[in-house]
Amino acid sequence: MRSWHRILTVFVVLAASLVAVTPARAGINGLARKPYLGWSSWSLESTNYPGVNPTGSASWLTEAHVLQQADVLAAKLRKFGYEYVNVDAGWVGGYDAYGRPVAKASTFPHGMKYVGDHVHGKGLKYGLYLAVGLDPGEYNDGRNQIYGAPQCHTSDIVYPDLRKTNGWDSAYKIDFGNPCAQLYVNSLADQLASWGADFLKLDGVGPGSFKGGANYDNTADVAAWAAALKQTGRPIEFTVSWSLAHSRADVWKHYSNGWRIDTDVECYCDTLVTWNNSVDNRFDDVVQWIDDAGPGHWNNLDSLNVGSGQLDGITEAERQSYATLWAIESSPLYVGDDLTRLDDFGMSLLTNPEVIAIDQAGRPAKPVDQYSPRQTWFVRNSDGSLTVALFNLGNNPARVTADWDDLGIVGAASVRDVWRRADIGTANGSFGADLPVHGSRLLRITPHSGLSKPTGLRGTGSTATSVSLSWDGAGWHDVFAGNMKVASVQGSAATVSGLRPATTYDFSVRARNSLRSKAISITTPAAGGPTSYEAEAFPIAGSANVYDCGGCSGGKKVGYLGGSGNGTVTYDTVTAPKDGTYLMRVSYVDGDSSRHAIVTVDGEPVDLPTAGTGDNDWNNPQTLVMPVRLTAGVNTISFGNPGDNIADIDRIAV
Repeated sequence: MRSWHRILTVFVVLAASLVAVTPARAGINGLARKPYLGWSSWSLESTNYPGVNPTGSASWLTEAHVLQQADVLAAKLRKFGYEYVNVDAGWVGGYDAYGRPVAKASTFPHGMKYVGDHVHGKGLKYGLYLAVGLDPGEYNDGRNQIYGAPQCHTSDIVYPDLRKTNGWDSAYKIDFGNPCAQLYVNSLADQLASWGADFLKLDGVGPGSFKGGANYDNTADVAAWAAALKQTGRPIEFTVSWSLAHSRADVWKHYSNGWRIDTDVECYCDTLVTWNNSVDNRFDDVVQWIDDAGPGHWNNLDSLNVGSGQLDGITEAERQSYATLWAIESSPLYVGDDLTRLDDFGMSLLTNPEVIAIDQAGRPAKPVDQYSPRQTWFVRNSDGSLTVALFNLGNNPARVTADWDDLGIVGAASVRDVWRRADIGTANGSFGADLPVHGSRLLRITPHSGLSKPTGLRGTGSTATSVSLSWDGAGWHDVFAGNMKVASVQGSAATVSGLRPATTYDFSVRARNSLRSKAISITTPAAGGPTSYEAEAFPIAGSANVYDCGGCSGGKKVGYLGGSGNGTVTYDTVTAPKDGTYLMRVSYVDGDSSRHAIVTVDGEPVDLPTAGTGDNDWNNPQTLVMPVRLTAGVNTISFGNPGDNIADIDRIAV
């Protein structure tokens, strides 16, 4: 027995955010027990594809086109569960004397109730769209009386300075300190209900939509809309959009049935989408939200534009990967294509019953890791099988392999190709596939034995004498250092103390009635460590520059990294006491969607996604922990990405 075993003491810290598992429940209105399926108009409104919008942006949106799409949805896709027909931005033509929107007469001549009646007549559900805040037309210089509340006018529900809000600064911020404000939102909700609305998308919501600060805090609006829709007595599913700030996930979960986790998927080009703008972003952006999804409130990845190769603008491999991610994340599946142009491959993607069942099961998958473009995502199903997706997100064909140790599988397992709806056979230890550029395989893997291992074991922090760990799963777990049990905890996190500086430990965990997890090796820093390295104190190159940052360590950060300017920051004096894998804490600033850095450690590149805040906050850093392999002595660690912009870097500590 090594000497450190004799002096090892253990102090277990359960993460404050981890609580005992409670039964899943629907949100505030009891709706959205499962992600919805349907169709939405915005992808067609936003494209420059020849002939789609002949008289300018969003000119595709007409009553006739919506009714046509509803007819095709009912005929071709309704039997597979697609039921929502969602009319996005562009239907509003003005406002009545009460500040309520009215349909654009030139494009919706019969009004919005007529459209709703037609949709309902097809056995479908009807969705509408509004932007958050009080439009200047609704305000009408404060003269509009609020319907049903003669004592209230639009002048009563805004701030005296008419401050603007929403993602486009296109509306006045509503002051919900005045009771008239709720009455006004109630009047809008009542109007939507009278037209037969079954769904509302509230857009431009903050914090998010790349806006932050008091003027763009629309959490009060979201709460008011939730109450307003409920008081109508009509079940109306409620989703908020776009690029919502994860910092307010508690609000979105409580008051809405779903939230957009990212910017628009559309490319605003001559197709509906492109892979790089912005289908591929979702693989990074959804990760911080995965644990927030569940019955009543889902992560919304935006429109699913995989039905028509002519319109979509991406390869068949990309279309399949696009649909695979949406399904394994239990995102609402709403098609953005022209349903009259669906091709055979698109129909096969949209109507595969096994894929739809994965989406509807409501069990979002997680990546094993994202340190490479060759990624494995998985989730264990209620029957003991696993849904596993293999992705090649790189720009060259590659083999991607799912390792049984990473998936918690013990022994042999049966493998089924879900897209092909065909059994492949039995595999032991792993399963791999050769994938094209941006290709994927979607698998159902069923272990033959009832044994399993915990998954997701990772280091979350270290000092010279401690290592913090977390893993997937609830209940009691034993924690091991080597073959010595050092803790028994309820939950999925622990901090093991009493370790020796500059020492390598192999950690594993075991749930009750399971085998031990795949071990991870972590080396503790030298005495007094970890050491902090400020970005502004190290060499920068290309477009990189030092900027002020109020919340950053030392008040500085390095920005304009990566991209066409090939900005880099290089930490060229990172020292380690011995060869080993260390936990490096990275402090970064990203007020945008997630970005993707390439971290080069002593010449070896590693992919590093950084979660964005979506609220344009470039003064307050976030942190993440990544394992890095260092050698004894001086090491060099650089941040950059010549193919894309990356987050601003505050400092590292290792």
